[in-house]
Amino acid sequence: QPYAYDDRPLPIGLGQTISQPYIVAWMTELLAPTPSQHVLEIGTGCAYQTALLAQLARHVYSIERIDDLSSQAALNLNRAGITNVSLAVGDGFEGWPAHASYPCIIVTAAPPIVPPELLNQLGPGGRIVMPVGGAGAQQMVRITRRADGSLHREELGAVSFVPML
Repeated sequence: QPYAYDDRPLPIGLGQTISQPYIVAWMTELLAPTPSQHVLEIGTGCAYQTALLAQLARHVYSIERIDDLSSQAALNLNRAGITNVSLAVGDGFEGWPAHASYPCIIVTAAPPIVPPELLNQLGPGGRIVMPVGGAGAQQMVRITRRADGSLHREELGAVSFVPML
């Protein structure tokens, strides 16, 4: 409760943070999931954004690299009564190929480049929303796969995220 109205990155334990609420909302708006779509989320964290996505999409597949955070996320989702989410502990750079292709992919940490495996798992008409770049030079990007298979990349503004590990 001491952070209830703070619009800044917030601590979630284990030395990790959740993005500021404005950024969570902006990324969700850019992704624009619909009730018929499933979403791949890279970086579950405490499952705050996961829970928001679960209200908008048919199903959310979310990967977290830290086992204890994934366990806490599962408890948080259970307490909230959210059942349309599947969680896994793993390497976000690899995505979750078993459920591909995805119409929506969201990444909550910044890799230096867009991971090729995530592009491979993006379906026709699909969107990836993510920060990309190194410390001090990150951009929020949205990449859309066109019907002909080509990719359209939009750079939407400077951001500052933790690096994707």
